[in-house]
Amino acid sequence: MYGEPHVAARFWREQSTSDCAEMAVADVVGEITGRQPSEQEVVALAERKPSAAGSGTIWKPSGFTDIRDIPILLSHYAIAADNVQTDIENVERKLGAGRKVIAIVNAETIWNRPSRSDFGNHFVVVTGIDARSGVVHLNDSAMPTGRDEKVSIATFERAWAPNHHSAVVTR
Repeated sequence: MYGEPHVAARFWREQSTSDCAEMAVADVVGEITGRQPSEQEVVALAERKPSAAGSGTIWKPSGFTDIRDIPILLSHYAIAADNVQTDIENVERKLGAGRKVIAIVNAETIWNRPSRSDFGNHFVVVTGIDARSGVVHLNDSAMPTGRDEKVSIATFERAWAPNHHSAVVTR
């Protein structure tokens, strides 16, 4: 087992709006610092911070937070992170070293629903990978059952592939 999904599970919270990126940030901040900011706190921060991905601020209520803005939000909490394109083996190594990983995935693929699109449209925290069982553990704020959600590595890979295996990894 790479990572500690049973420990990370206590920082899962269900989102109340389309703010999965901000909820993933809150989850990771809680895992690293032990003090998890509220959904409202992270959204308010994103409403104030300029976006690295274009004009305006990070938070766009009718839009989607860009992956390039996640390290900006994490840095507010003194957490350094990088945007990367990677593979499952590297994520295993990072989790094994105590790093935290936020991945952009296709939600419908993760939830085993017919997909309306073939692109990454949802952020999840990858909390563990059980290579023996072939299971990826996620904290998925969009689902009431998203605390330590388990999906097969194959399903995760299919959901992760449309955005070139993009993730935010803490340093």
